[in-house]
Amino acid sequence: MYTVVGVSLDGSNKIYYFDINNFQLRKNQFVIVELDNGLGYGKVVVSPKTETKENLIFPLKKVLRIANKEDKEKYTRTRKESLNVIKKAKSIAAKLNLNMNFVDAHFTFDKNQLFIRYTADDRIDFRELAKKLAQVYKTRIELRQIGVRDKAKQLGGLGPCGRMLCCATFLSDFESVSINMAKNQYLSLSPTKINGVCGRLLCCLNYEDEIYTELKKMMPEIGSKYKTENGLGEVVEINLFKKYFLVETDDKIIERIDV
Repeated sequence: MYTVVGVSLDGSNKIYYFDINNFQLRKNQFVIVELDNGLGYGKVVVSPKTETKENLIFPLKKVLRIANKEDKEKYTRTRKESLNVIKKAKSIAAKLNLNMNFVDAHFTFDKNQLFIRYTADDRIDFRELAKKLAQVYKTRIELRQIGVRDKAKQLGGLGPCGRMLCCATFLSDFESVSINMAKNQYLSLSPTKINGVCGRLLCCLNYEDEIYTELKKMMPEIGSKYKTENGLGEVVEINLFKKYFLVETDDKIIERIDV
């Protein structure tokens, strides 16, 4: 068993687990942690708890210290500098005729590495861009192409339900969503109804798909034949949540069958 703490890095809603390293930590504290590429600044979002080895990713990184006032000031300065990175990257990319849409940029806490994320319609040869950025910022540069769902997660916004985007608030990972989920839930297949602001299928199609699948097991298919007291008929409507379906007989009699 390992005692770990859940930390959110750079304000994202993805949670990473670190060895508490004998520190007395509590929720909402800010900490400095070790990363593969340097140091990270993050916020404790999951209080210390014990986990088995199977539920953790190894090698397990450690919390190095509780962030102090100087750390917080340094992090604020670094975040401001990251905003200027985007402007510089856009300027250089334009001169190199690279069609790239830059989403965000951030340094590791110790500025040992600079990460830049972008979207593009095609594969981009960004080696010259990375070289020029390294000359400006004197650190390792990593450019990473992301998809439109990641971009929506980063930028945020309102979904068709009127609430903040799930990906920008509580979803830490994107799960697979298919058109079959919309069909399974009897939803309109119009793109304007089932696509999110990113242009891809709504993540929330995944939330209730399992319960729809379970409830449908006890129901006949619409259009199938069903024998009632009034004779053989056709299933014309089903109500999964009220657990009944309607059968129309050849004599145009509508009969409700409760499950």
